[in-house]
Amino acid sequence: MIETPSLVDQYCHGVLRTELGLGTFEAHLLRTEGPPAPGTTLFDTQTGFAVRRWCPPLLGLEPHCAPARYLARRRELGVLEAGRRLLRGSGITTYLVDSGLPGDLTEPGELASASAAEAHEIVRLELLAEQVADTSGTVESFLANLAESVHAAAAHAVAFTSVAGVRHGLALAPEPPGPGEVRGAAGRWLAGRGVGGELSDPVLLRHLLWSAVASGLPLQLHAGLGAPGLRIDRTDPVLLTDFVKATAGLGTDLVLLHAYPYHRQAAHLAGVFPHVHVDCGAALVRTGARAATVLAEILELAPFGKILFSTGAQGLPELHVVGARLFREALGRVLGTWVAEGAWSLSDAQRVAGMLASANARRVYRLGQDG
Repeated sequence: MIETPSLVDQYCHGVLRTELGLGTFEAHLLRTEGPPAPGTTLFDTQTGFAVRRWCPPLLGLEPHCAPARYLARRRELGVLEAGRRLLRGSGITTYLVDSGLPGDLTEPGELASASAAEAHEIVRLELLAEQVADTSGTVESFLANLAESVHAAAAHAVAFTSVAGVRHGLALAPEPPGPGEVRGAAGRWLAGRGVGGELSDPVLLRHLLWSAVASGLPLQLHAGLGAPGLRIDRTDPVLLTDFVKATAGLGTDLVLLHAYPYHRQAAHLAGVFPHVHVDCGAALVRTGARAATVLAEILELAPFGKILFSTGAQGLPELHVVGARLFREALGRVLGTWVAEGAWSLSDAQRVAGMLASANARRVYRLGQDG
């Protein structure tokens, strides 16, 4: 039996503080642009079936119970108690939390308290720049305040994360932009935005990426499936190859988040470049009963010391549970099969399982030893 007693969730968000009805729960279960097919719900997905399999027992119900029954039990317990039971039943001992999303989501400290686990902050670069822009009157003050804010964030965060792929696409020029280019782009962006306006200018996105690289903290890059309507051909991690080459040897680790359906490309980059790592989490939540197949495909190409677990969970504590349970089940199935076939020894399988579950993340994010 392959055991993973400790899990480090290397990328997630907080959970909602509000009670949810069927429609609002479904909206957070799976991000989509429109309603489900007539006569169905968004529970009729791999993620929905996984929630029905793994979450009801943590709330005192039978596995696979009907969604209406599950949500009624959830409301009966209340959002705080249900969230506490779900998070503490996930087996996750450390959360790395990107708090850069709008909505009534818990902060890292609240998540730590509810889950009786550790939580550390990941700083989203684009949100940081937008917050600085809201309080800076001139281009010069914006750029100076941005540099100061990145430096201050690096002192307390465990990593930076970027959604440049979501905002623009990953086919960005690989080199850092020059000072004049940055000033010009900042002037155009500030002149045309209102308070809270999103940053999508490619020059400023590159400036943020290189500012993060200079900090020395790990830099997470979103790839693959993302927001509804996103052109995923623009988020293939292969498009980052030149940037990856340009950052080699600078001392900053790159972590390719999500990546599915381009998980093999991400695994390939992790195999070729010493400073690149690949996330194996959110793809498993998306693929549910097929999670073992996806994990095996990542293990085909990526060195085992370069693969990190995450849930990518956002809003629903159920997604933390599903991410952790699917990972454990997929890892046990894949490695257990290789042990049974004689390809691996049990001791090697157990060692690799520990690397993926927590040890790799603790090394990359400098978290120290578990416990």
